[in-house]
Amino acid sequence: MAETAYQIQYKQEFVAGFEQRQSLVRHTVTTEAVIKGNQATFLVADSGSAEAVTRGVNGLIPARADNLNQYTATLVEWHDLVRRTSFNIFASQGDGRRIMQETTMAVVNRKIDSDIITELNTATQDTGAAATGTLSMALHALTILGNNAVPMDGNVYALITPAMLAYLMQTKEFASADYTGNRPFDGSPSTFKWATINWIVHPSLPGKGTSAEKCFMYHKSALGHAANTGEMQSAVGYDQEQDYSYARCSIFMGAKLLQNSGIVVMNHDGSGYAAL
Repeated sequence: MAETAYQIQYKQEFVAGFEQRQSLVRHTVTTEAVIKGNQATFLVADSGSAEAVTRGVNGLIPARADNLNQYTATLVEWHDLVRRTSFNIFASQGDGRRIMQETTMAVVNRKIDSDIITELNTATQDTGAAATGTLSMALHALTILGNNAVPMDGNVYALITPAMLAYLMQTKEFASADYTGNRPFDGSPSTFKWATINWIVHPSLPGKGTSAEKCFMYHKSALGHAANTGEMQSAVGYDQEQDYSYARCSIFMGAKLLQNSGIVVMNHDGSGYAAL
């Protein structure tokens, strides 16, 4: 006869696994809502670097045309569908329906960022060979944008890897109160403003954790993102005939590079902080 009969307690409230659940970058680009159709066209208009002229000898002011360029983002449908039987939900630990809904939204939010980052990675301006994060690298990227007449109007963003943040936190210009009001060692922020730039630490940039990480500095007007009116659809339902519940998240969207001159790729070596 057993002398003990231990009981196992299962916590009903589930613990969310580690994964990106929200879009971190959609607000950093120019967005458009599509009412009907599979394409959204963005118009980029400027003077074409025209210079002021004086009146001609014939007494007329020379006329010119504006520089107008159209860029089209093609929308593609993206979905994530989770399905569980009623017995599965009944017999399993945690709130199964809530888990399905939250995870499916996370999948689509990550896809939004993936589309935008993929398009950012087509930019051709960069800071040269990969190196560890420094003030010099940040200012190099900022200077490239400045030379291209990109306005420092509060709409310039930098997407960086956790490794680049780690290197920046070791520079006095980033961490010392003599240079900034930020207190980076009070919580290691994932979003912050420094050197007039809005910085976002992103866990899914190309090459993350390697010697070939791709970080980006860009203006909001350099890239467009279009999605269907109403944007993300989140449907939760139950099929009575087959006795299962489902959660589906869907979006129709597309991203498009609009102005290459407004994006700089910061080639970063993050291998020193890769997992061993």
